[in-house]
Amino acid sequence: MADSTARPLAAALSEAAAVLADAGVPSPLVDAQLLAAHLLGVGLGELRALALGSSVEPEGYAALVARRALREPLQHITGTAYFRYLELAVGPGVFVPRPETESVVQLGLDWLAAQQRGGAASAPVVVDLGTGSGAIAGSVAHEVPAARVHAVELSPEAHAWAARNLAGTGVELVLGDMRTAFGELDGTVDLVVSNPPYIPAEAIPRDPEVARFDPHMALYGGGADGMETPRAAEATAARLLKAGGYFVMEHAEVQAEQMAALLRGTGHWAQVSSHRDLTGRDRATSAVRAGTGTVAGAFPGQNVASTDERMVP
Repeated sequence: MADSTARPLAAALSEAAAVLADAGVPSPLVDAQLLAAHLLGVGLGELRALALGSSVEPEGYAALVARRALREPLQHITGTAYFRYLELAVGPGVFVPRPETESVVQLGLDWLAAQQRGGAASAPVVVDLGTGSGAIAGSVAHEVPAARVHAVELSPEAHAWAARNLAGTGVELVLGDMRTAFGELDGTVDLVVSNPPYIPAEAIPRDPEVARFDPHMALYGGGADGMETPRAAEATAARLLKAGGYFVMEHAEVQAEQMAALLRGTGHWAQVSSHRDLTGRDRATSAVRAGTGTVAGAFPGQNVASTDERMVP
């Protein structure tokens, strides 16, 4: 597929989709369209309208299709990932945010909304542990403007992407270890959300995009069971949250029982709940910080969507 042929856009899109399908790309036609739309600076609707006319394939299209056929993430090629209401800059060195994490964020936002209806203070304090691209922290800051949001990231490469994405949002972003971050906030935080690394040591990521391009630091949780970083997130959440505060963490389906047992075994938590995705898989666990002032009664759970792209089933 050479750029010099100047073929009609519709033909170029059709051939690109076939190339991507042969390469095993899960959504070949959509990816082919998104790559063309990226080059042309238009939305999908406008691209499809152009394809019905006499437009020709954009310059450089074949090269981008070839990169995607090698299973380089679409988001790395375009430099953009979409997460809830945000458009995030992403690339090498940072984990590309996934749709299932959007719904983990929703669990935290639903809890904040319930607290507001119950008369809680209007400026909640929120912490994102292991922010990566800044997707979670940025979403909370965008959707709850009154919130005071803090985020920590250990990887210098990911921190640089987060700094870019969180500029102007009011989020306090620090480069550091979640185990020791934000000591000045101990016992004052309303909500902690985390999507930590959690893949067990011997597990193999299912998708080439993950295995070849996502940083291992963002994937593997440490230890044979992948639970070292999730355990650290739990300990930090227990330290940061006020009594009655809410903690929600994403994890692999195979870790749901371990996660619930961890939370129940520390003595720090009440109302430990697992949350299933739309395929019925347990993909997140939440709990309320125990102590004086802990609200009685379970917080209503919610399904979280999409699939765990990090893990082989």
